[in-house]
Amino acid sequence: MTVRRDFKEPARCRPDLVIGRDELFTAARDQLTRGGSVLLHGPAGIGKSTVLRALAADYGEAARTVLRCSATESESHLPFLALADLFGLVLDEISDKLPVAQRTALESALTGRGESTLQRDGLALRLAVLSALRALAAAGPVLLVADDLQWLDSASAELLGFAARRLGDTPVQLLCAVRTEEQEYDRHLRASPPDTLAVRLNPLSRAQVSALLDHRGYTDLPRSTMREIHRTSGGNPLFALELGRALGESPTPPRPGEPLPVPTSLRALVLSRLDMLSDEARRTLLVASAGARPTLALLHAAGRENAEAETAQAAALGLLATEPEGPAVRFAHPLISAALYAEAPAQERRAAHAALSTAASDPIERARNLALATTGTDPEVAARLAEAAALARDRGAPSVAASLGLLAARHTPPDGAPAPDDRRLQAAEDAITAGEVDLARDIAREVLTRATVPAERIRAWEVVIEAAGQSLGEVDAVFPQALADAGDDPRLLALVHYRLAWRKLIVEGDFAEAREEAAHTADLAARGGDRRTELMALSFQASTETLMGHPNAPTTIKRALREPQDPYVACHHNGVGAARFRWLLMSDQLPEARSTITALLREVRRRGMVESEVHFQRFLAETELRSGHCGRALDLARESLRLARDSGIGLGASAMLASLAEASGGDVDRALALAREAAGKAEEDGDQMYVSRALAALGHAQLVAGDAAGAVGSLRRVRELEQGLGITDPARGRWQGDLAEALVRVGEPGEAQDVIDVTREHALRLGRESVLAVLDRAEAMVRAARGDHEAALSRLTSVQDRLAKLGYGLEEARAAFALAMLRTGRPGPTSYDEAARLFRRCRALPWLRQVDAAVAAAAPGTVAVPAQTAHPSDALEGLASMERQVAALVMEGATNREIAARLFISVKTVEATLTRVYRKLGIRSRVDIVRLAAGRHAK
Repeated sequence: MTVRRDFKEPARCRPDLVIGRDELFTAARDQLTRGGSVLLHGPAGIGKSTVLRALAADYGEAARTVLRCSATESESHLPFLALADLFGLVLDEISDKLPVAQRTALESALTGRGESTLQRDGLALRLAVLSALRALAAAGPVLLVADDLQWLDSASAELLGFAARRLGDTPVQLLCAVRTEEQEYDRHLRASPPDTLAVRLNPLSRAQVSALLDHRGYTDLPRSTMREIHRTSGGNPLFALELGRALGESPTPPRPGEPLPVPTSLRALVLSRLDMLSDEARRTLLVASAGARPTLALLHAAGRENAEAETAQAAALGLLATEPEGPAVRFAHPLISAALYAEAPAQERRAAHAALSTAASDPIERARNLALATTGTDPEVAARLAEAAALARDRGAPSVAASLGLLAARHTPPDGAPAPDDRRLQAAEDAITAGEVDLARDIAREVLTRATVPAERIRAWEVVIEAAGQSLGEVDAVFPQALADAGDDPRLLALVHYRLAWRKLIVEGDFAEAREEAAHTADLAARGGDRRTELMALSFQASTETLMGHPNAPTTIKRALREPQDPYVACHHNGVGAARFRWLLMSDQLPEARSTITALLREVRRRGMVESEVHFQRFLAETELRSGHCGRALDLARESLRLARDSGIGLGASAMLASLAEASGGDVDRALALAREAAGKAEEDGDQMYVSRALAALGHAQLVAGDAAGAVGSLRRVRELEQGLGITDPARGRWQGDLAEALVRVGEPGEAQDVIDVTREHALRLGRESVLAVLDRAEAMVRAARGDHEAALSRLTSVQDRLAKLGYGLEEARAAFALAMLRTGRPGPTSYDEAARLFRRCRALPWLRQVDAAVAAAAPGTVAVPAQTAHPSDALEGLASMERQVAALVMEGATNREIAARLFISVKTVEATLTRVYRKLGIRSRVDIVRLAAGRHAK
């Protein structure tokens, strides 16, 4: 057996691999497991070699023989070099198994002791490579791993291609990687076995680049810098790591508007063709790299008279991408522009910016270029930059406004009006709006080192607290300092007490105290004449009252809706619009809730309010989920989670909602993982409010996965937490019905009834009709478990109709499913068609799988209710729900992988479930389960 040493070292590369590559790795691994071959392709630096090594390390154990070659450009002219790498160590093992002519030709090619050539020994060599692979495969599977196929010497490439096309069923698999642009992998695919899977490695997302850099130790980079690394690298992991390394080694980080430091290694890589340009063409490209959106017209206006010819020359060299349909001048890769700019002397850069400061038609661009062309302070330049920042803010580009504001502060004289720190704080507030909390916090901390005016200090403290997000416990020390700075000024005190109200809710988990603090804040703000803070406090008070089931909630919402209004508060995620949405959603007014949140989402996108967009996207997903539009909810929840990961905002809450959406319309295993992630994030942040929401999502996912005992454990903890928080409105988390159902499944109908009774009292007081209907569905299950089937049937029929009228499509389908299960084995209709139709309408795929399993398990003479779903075989009566489903599918002859696919669980979960089945039934294998089924049919 031949296995190179580095294939036995798994995985120094695996941590990088799982960052953004887990799905394609799984697809490639599955292809290899099925006996197929894999061709990885993509541009230089995209991570092909990393994935190749990890796949070989992961899958190499399944092969008896692993052969490897890795070509280089400098050696690509040497014939048979790759062949020697592959077969050199196994030649002695196979030489006596080859015909004499083939052995002689192969030995000559590998050792170089003869003059073997493809022209002279072509047929013998081709057959020798094929025979060698077959001889190795006769002793066990062979994995051939080849990196950088583009540099493979032509003789070796021809021989391997000949063999690959003729291997047939021989257990030889190829795992190869090739550098390509666009779709240039076709010729390599034609030289691969017919069953080869081509896998393209695409650029990483911003969140994935951030995770990669974090894994490599570059953990202190601001989010704005991370965004620039992602933009400059184009998502290429090699480029991103080199840029991160250069930043880590730089003594001073680049200021806003300045380029990232591009290391020499990358400059050489992307600018190797720059010397072939004329000096004038190079200057034209420098002007293009200095512009935000360069066009030929802009280059002409900036004095580049021969821009067409010079950009055509650059495009022919591959430095620019050709744009036959449009006027834009686009670099072939963002790194080319960055490297070209970094390479230029500072004087030439300023000259390029000076030309653009008059040539650009957009006032924001003119101001930015004027600033970058100017050294030192200049009040006129600072004023133009401040005007440009205000214009960017109005356009819904707060990130641009923050960058311009910092440039304005840099060019503002120390005694200017407004002062430099005033402009810095405005830039910090813009950065908060844009979701760049790291940048905002750093600006505010810097201002606090020298600020003495109370209003200025409170403004900076607000940014620091806001930047903490849900982790308010981390800034506890800020509050006493801020209160001291506020003195007895009611306007300043209102700002601090508003933040204290949030601390009461998130850190201490005390809804009642948070409500009182919010009311106090509203009074202070009214006395100080601060209408914006007053409205924010009233909105917070209304939301708190809504969530805790306080009777004053509608009245407080009306107070918050009185004129005069503030446009910022009206669309903020903690403003009056969001408070009204929560009240509508919890009051079962789904259509109006949907139209309200859709309008809010549209407005915050227009304004560029990233944090509000994250929250509103999640709110809309929740609305669609309650309406039974599981597919739409899943798409929205995934997008919200992507945006949350990208911005670092609202990650726990978005993971929680994504878990609910996955459990209803996607992948249950993913739902479980996301719920645990959300719970962990809430625990880490000390966010008492969202710990219970995350655990409720976990309990729901466990229930859908068939783990009723796990669901009971999670949801009992939710009950304890919410009792401690003072939350009495069951419409907040809607977990009570799931807890009651799970309790019935584990044989605790008494406790289930207690949950129903307590919850019903609050739901009746608050008029929560949908909650009452879900509780009635759970109570029907309790009655069925106690043998009162007629009462259960009657209640379920009523429940389904009520939920349909309220517009809760998924809950309606669950009621139909429970009804069908209860009717199984009894006179009258027993079809699951209605439940399947409703789940299909909702795109509730995990629930459809449960219907399939119930249909498979149902048989005449049984009564299958959610509490104690019985398999037709008496021997399976003692199994849990998931265990029965798995056993039923085994009886049908399904493999573990097929069972996992049908039940939306992992193969490992199937294996663990079968182990429990074997133990409970006193059997040893799947064969014994099949025998049970055969015995049943024989009766």
